[in-house]
Amino acid sequence: MRIVLIHPNYHSGGAEIAGNWPPAWVAYLSGWLKAEGFTDITFIDAMTNHLSHDQLRDRLAALKPDVIGATAITPAIYEAEALLKIAKETCPEAVTVLGGIHGTFMYPQVLAEAPWIDVVVRGEGEQVLTDLVRCIDEGRWPAERDSVKGIAFTAADGTVKATPACPPIKEVDRIVADWGILDWSNYIYIPMNTKVAIPNLARGCPFTCSFCSQWKFWRDYRVRDPRKVVDEIEDLVRNHGVGFFILADEEPTIHKKKFVEFCEALIERNLPVLWGINTRVTDILRDEALLPLYRKAGLIHISLGTEAAAQLKLDRFNKETTVAQNKKAIQLLRQNGIVAEAQFIVGLENETVETLEETYRMALDWDPDMANWAMYTPWPFNDLFKELGDKVEVFDFSKYNFVTPIMKPDAMDRATLLDRTMHNYRRFYLRKTFLSYPWLRDKVKRKYMLGCLWAFAKSGFQRTFYDLGKVGYWGPQSKKNVDFHFDESRTLTADAARAPHNAMWKTMHRPKVKMPAANADIRACGGGAEQLTEAQMDAVGAPRERAPLQGD
Repeated sequence: MRIVLIHPNYHSGGAEIAGNWPPAWVAYLSGWLKAEGFTDITFIDAMTNHLSHDQLRDRLAALKPDVIGATAITPAIYEAEALLKIAKETCPEAVTVLGGIHGTFMYPQVLAEAPWIDVVVRGEGEQVLTDLVRCIDEGRWPAERDSVKGIAFTAADGTVKATPACPPIKEVDRIVADWGILDWSNYIYIPMNTKVAIPNLARGCPFTCSFCSQWKFWRDYRVRDPRKVVDEIEDLVRNHGVGFFILADEEPTIHKKKFVEFCEALIERNLPVLWGINTRVTDILRDEALLPLYRKAGLIHISLGTEAAAQLKLDRFNKETTVAQNKKAIQLLRQNGIVAEAQFIVGLENETVETLEETYRMALDWDPDMANWAMYTPWPFNDLFKELGDKVEVFDFSKYNFVTPIMKPDAMDRATLLDRTMHNYRRFYLRKTFLSYPWLRDKVKRKYMLGCLWAFAKSGFQRTFYDLGKVGYWGPQSKKNVDFHFDESRTLTADAARAPHNAMWKTMHRPKVKMPAANADIRACGGGAEQLTEAQMDAVGAPRERAPLQGD
């Protein structure tokens, strides 16, 4: 049984400006498959290697695989569909498989527009893909495909069918990544000019925010043994030369006890590695006394969701305690030698030139080390997408990449929105270039910040930052010529629109954590005082038995 896994050749001007990111998904899938006896696995990173369709065709023709799998986040879905079409044309007897978050929820539309895809793996892939591969290997495919949980396919009568969901993996420590499947010379973090990895401490999230889909995809919040995660990081450092890593978790500090154990274990190992995370302002305030420990463990960069919640709930930003908390969290990080990055979500229908200027003034007042302005992206499988209704008028998913204005503000056109956002970037980083980064006393942090500045400058020179080269933006004078190249033929079918809410997909949260209303002073991702107790975290993070899924 020969298996080929492919990462689609999709690029945008977002996170890529910092380097090439190793596809952690393939390492975790490969590790599980090999543990189950399926060892003939080849990985093709078409994205990092910029492989053309012809090059991909040649590779597949030489390999002659039995199973060809690809993953796809929403903006990469069309490229994933295209490469699987090439796979079916080149190896017609092979079973073509799509995994990832987009296919998990949008499988009716995916299977309709890409009939050459034999099967969609829904949700957490390790066990589902193994069961699927075993079914094929034993000659039971396609006659017994209904027996494989967690997949979707087109039945003989042309209808799309989804099998009952596969339970989430309770014992996540059984998942041991096969990091050796990656060519580590390809994955360089530009700010530090070192190899970079993206391991995870936990899967899922105990919160159920309407603008997020992570809790829906993973369906249950599970935390790994921190020391085993450090074992994995030590392997990455010692055997693969990794000098920087970013925890893939949405908010790794949620479970305070586990995160502290993780940091203490890193300190004990004394590994020559720095790392970064995304997390909540409230957790930084909660852990004020622990920040020196975090920095000692190598944590150098924290990205904070400072203004996301108010924006994403379509409310005006509440400037009461939330703003004070954001500023306080940034100050605490900077005082402890940790890079503080403020995240701003822009581009909703109520955005104006004045509100964009307001975010810049906030950035000046808070004085984070870095600031990022990301375009609001209405994922088609979250609750907020449905609430927005006909306000979402672009369904070209290849542009759902945080740098393209999907929503059109009422008070300005998309080109003006892009121009004013770039105006914020130019002013903010020019100030940092001349008044901040070169004068930092902390040598480690100074080197890191100058490296980040180099990454920004490089992407700007190459016109890859924010896809500026693709859309034809060269400054305010070019606004009239900006073209986002939306494929207006792309639409959202009624079946696809219903997919996120179908009865075949239930979450396992016990209980679901209720977040405050959108207009409350407390903010789920950006501020506020609401926290889970350690007992609550232990309860939601512990492996447990589950009742049968209703509707499965």
